[in-house]
Amino acid sequence: MAEALISQILGQLISVTSQQIAENVKSVVSVEKQVEKLTSNLQAIQTVLEDAEKRQVREASVKRWLDKLKDMSYEMEDLLDEWSTAILKSQIDKNKDKVENDDNNDLLLVPKKVSSFPISFLSLNPVSQLSRATHRPGIAKKIKVINGKLDVIAKEKDRYDFNSIRAPQQPDRDRQQTCSFLDVSEIRGRDQDKETLVRKLLILSESGQTQGQQEGNVNNKLHIVSIVGMGGIGKTTLAQLAYNDEEVKAHFDMRIWVCVSDPFDEIRIAKAIVEQVGQSGPSLVELESVLQNMCKSIKERKLLIVLDDVWVEDYKKWEPLKHCLQHGAQGSTILVTTRKERVAQMMGSSCMFQLQNLSEGDTWWLFSQLAFLGRASEECETLEEIGKKIVSKCKGLPLAAKTLGSLMRFRRTKAEWQNVLDSEIWELEEAEKSLLPPLLFSLYDLPSAIRRCFLFCAVFPKDYEIKKDVLIKLWMAQGYLSSSRSREMEVTGQEYFESLAAHSLFQDFIKDDDGSIIQCKMHDIVHDFAQFLTRNECVIMEVDSKKKPSMDAFYKKVRHLTLTCASDAQMPVFNYNAVNSRTLLNLAEDIALPHLFDNLTRLRALDLNAAAIKEVPVKVRNLMHLRYLNLSKNTRLYELPEAVCDLCNLESLILNWCQSLKRLPQGIGKLINLRHLELEETSNLRKFPKGIGKLSSLRTLSKFIVRGDGVKKACNIVLLKNMKHLQGILYLDGLENLISGGESKKAELKNKKNLLGLRLDFYGQKREGGIHDDDDDDVIEELQPNPNLASLHILYYQGTRLPSWIMMLTNMRELILKNCENCENLPPLGNLPSLELLEIWYMYHVKTMGHRFLGVDAHDSIPNTDDVLTTSTKIAFPKLKRLGFFGLTEWEDWYDWTSWGEDCLIMPRLSCLTIECCPKLKALPHLIQTAPIQVTIRECPILETMLPQGER
Repeated sequence: MAEALISQILGQLISVTSQQIAENVKSVVSVEKQVEKLTSNLQAIQTVLEDAEKRQVREASVKRWLDKLKDMSYEMEDLLDEWSTAILKSQIDKNKDKVENDDNNDLLLVPKKVSSFPISFLSLNPVSQLSRATHRPGIAKKIKVINGKLDVIAKEKDRYDFNSIRAPQQPDRDRQQTCSFLDVSEIRGRDQDKETLVRKLLILSESGQTQGQQEGNVNNKLHIVSIVGMGGIGKTTLAQLAYNDEEVKAHFDMRIWVCVSDPFDEIRIAKAIVEQVGQSGPSLVELESVLQNMCKSIKERKLLIVLDDVWVEDYKKWEPLKHCLQHGAQGSTILVTTRKERVAQMMGSSCMFQLQNLSEGDTWWLFSQLAFLGRASEECETLEEIGKKIVSKCKGLPLAAKTLGSLMRFRRTKAEWQNVLDSEIWELEEAEKSLLPPLLFSLYDLPSAIRRCFLFCAVFPKDYEIKKDVLIKLWMAQGYLSSSRSREMEVTGQEYFESLAAHSLFQDFIKDDDGSIIQCKMHDIVHDFAQFLTRNECVIMEVDSKKKPSMDAFYKKVRHLTLTCASDAQMPVFNYNAVNSRTLLNLAEDIALPHLFDNLTRLRALDLNAAAIKEVPVKVRNLMHLRYLNLSKNTRLYELPEAVCDLCNLESLILNWCQSLKRLPQGIGKLINLRHLELEETSNLRKFPKGIGKLSSLRTLSKFIVRGDGVKKACNIVLLKNMKHLQGILYLDGLENLISGGESKKAELKNKKNLLGLRLDFYGQKREGGIHDDDDDDVIEELQPNPNLASLHILYYQGTRLPSWIMMLTNMRELILKNCENCENLPPLGNLPSLELLEIWYMYHVKTMGHRFLGVDAHDSIPNTDDVLTTSTKIAFPKLKRLGFFGLTEWEDWYDWTSWGEDCLIMPRLSCLTIECCPKLKALPHLIQTAPIQVTIRECPILETMLPQGER
């Protein structure tokens, strides 16, 4: 963690120095000298940090040295951020009057953004701006004090004889070698996994053999099966079970076991294969010679080769070995074990076997076999209750069960067992020796920047459901994610998250319809590991009104604090002395938080979700470093103070489910670094301040209101023009207030290529009774989005025709039309090639669903979709899966396309049809009635009498 922190600060310092030299800023020459000295010291220390971080786990003195270095680094980072903020505020103040008062320049007067670092001095008139910043309140003096501390730390590093990163890296000798031998009687809970794996190996081998006989021995396809899972979950054990299975032995000519580990040594692996084939061969050292020898050795042999514990992700390392292994006979198969999903993908796995945790019963069996060995039955019964509680710490991880079982074998008394139960798992010496190395190997396989992101996850409680987008925003707030003109922080965060998931450090994934992870958890052992490495820095405090927490001794070390507590509890006063905290997450409801904004002024992230806040104090402006502010579910919060607009570093402002919120601060345009403004379920928020148009950095804007207390006060939709980076879903509320004349077109929705969802809401008080409004027809045409749009909802639209641009949305997967009461005809939606969900609600003038709805008429043909059929068959709604009609009270006929025969397909992928409150509908198309889909019919009396009971 220190390595990533130092790297970040070095980048900032180098930028400061280079920019000052480039500008020849003589007024800050004293700062320049101090920065140069600090940079030199940090660069010297940086060379030994990799070794220091590894040694801190077992050497307390190294841990103390690193702690001092981190304390100093955090102090330096705060100072740099203070400097950067001063410059940014100076620029904002300069444009203050224009930002707040100039109605004619809403889109032209956006202050130039100053990132947290590197600082772009060239755009800020550096002589005047930097001079003001450096003397508020004496940057050079503060850096000098930090330099003094760093001098001491730099000298102390020489005591520890650290290895420099410039020295050649030696292979890690602590990794345990594996072999194929095992005692099956000691294994429990993997019978089904073994059966599935063996069956897969045999099927793939036989299919390869059959293919080879048909095609000859040319381009032999090498089948690869990978077992993926976290360290200690039993990947090697499962591979051993499959390797020693009698059917496997009989099927393959030869079986070979190679412990690969890290580094990936092609020559050593090839020699191991040759040695097990039984050919000694010459003592070769060149890769070419060794591989040629291996090719001869395995030729015409059907092999099962186990490559255990593979870490390499570089295909260039694997490619020569893979090509050589293809010289085996048809049906040869490779079985790989790895913690990293990317390894399995890189190696070209035909099948990826994700190994799961053991059941509670099987975990108990493993533990008790070791813990109760040699004990009398009466003694076992006495200890069983405590033993099962100890086993619950393992959470199905076999290595943990065996480790604790071995430990308890030598604990004879009930008091000793109780002591283990009451201890954290990493406080147990035996657990540290056995469990720590596998997890450390996973951790140090990651780059330092991603390691830092993983360790931050210790801030969440055990079994907490971690939402990916929230986690990425919290990483951003801490400055963990780098960005550039071509690469955004959110993209970097997504890649970091995927890397941690691929290393099996996250589990229990919840995915969206596209298969992307949106939520996960950490295994308890992995969570304990993260907390062990961040002890005193990441603290989860359970506050009870009847108990006083005991953290007085180390509160100044706390950097990330999470509160879980009873609903009637109050945050202990001494917590406000944790002045170095950078994160405060409130996971309790209705907790009182007095004095918060007076003391915890170094916060980067503040989550006050559901904290029963009625008002945000003006002192919120004291949190100058704040990047993330979550005030969601504070249902009695009426407004935000203008002081919030002084948080010029703020990146994420989350106000979801603040149902009493009526207004945003007028000066919101000063939040020029704001990237995410979330306003879901804020129904009482009826107007936006005009300053919203200044937020050119926004990526997320969950809704935009073009409505005020009256039409004249409505926020002009043209303000969206400057928000060029919007992504995700945008909800446009109050569109009934717009009139035609081109204003809607100036919002330039068509240019927002990252916008994936659009909600167009025309509901309002301007008219009653669904009266047709000509303006709606024109306005909706002007709101044409980018063709990349994936989801469109049109709500309460009073025009007579739907927009023509709907048919241009070739990537649209979801379309919902609700209360479009005056529309009589539907466009040819069957021509939309990507549409998967279609819902139509309360369109009272629609009477028929005919050729036009499907996308054909007497002169048209239905378009082809290559990924559905490769023939010339005509297809309408080629990807539609779910279809719903609701409240179409005048709908009578649905055209039956059965007569078209086999030359066309209608909705070939439809799996779910729902029809509700369509009282005049007479019949369903014949093919809908006979297709194997789920049909739900409600309040359609004519239709219900015609359908069999099972289809209603």
